Amino acid sequence: MAGSVRTPQDSPRTTLQEWSLERSDELPGTSLEYPFGPDFRVFRVRGKMFMAHTEMTGAPIVILKARPADGTVLREAYAEITPGYHMNKRHWITLNPGGRLELDRQLVEDLVTESYLLVVEGLPRALRPVDPDTFGQPAG
Repeated sequence: MAGSVRTPQDSPRTTLQEWSLERSDELPGTSLEYPFGPDFRVFRVRGKMFMAHTEMTGAPIVILKARPADGTVLREAYAEITPGYHMNKRHWITLNPGGRLELDRQLVEDLVTESYLLVVEGLPRALRPVDPDTFGQPAG
């Protein structure tokens, strides 16, 4: 994370959380905070949340922003993707492996990136750390 200092509680506890943490570390302008206590990690871009890590009934989960139509398709396609835990169920999804991990690393990384870009799109242009329309595309 740009400018963040890791602490022992930041150690990834699951593969899913590890993959999403590693991807968020690569995204410009991100930060990590604990506004709801040490068991609820909130990842932000320019102060706006795009991802959270916590546990639901003892299972580690990842919460991400998603376009409503994408969230519906993802929930229908993957049993491990459910409506956002303690979030607006239309705009947020939860990655909950429930003891199994059928989601692959590339999908998790893509979902983290998409969540990040959705939040960046909503920022004033002067505050955007990247252009959401061209981020990740080859130059040229």
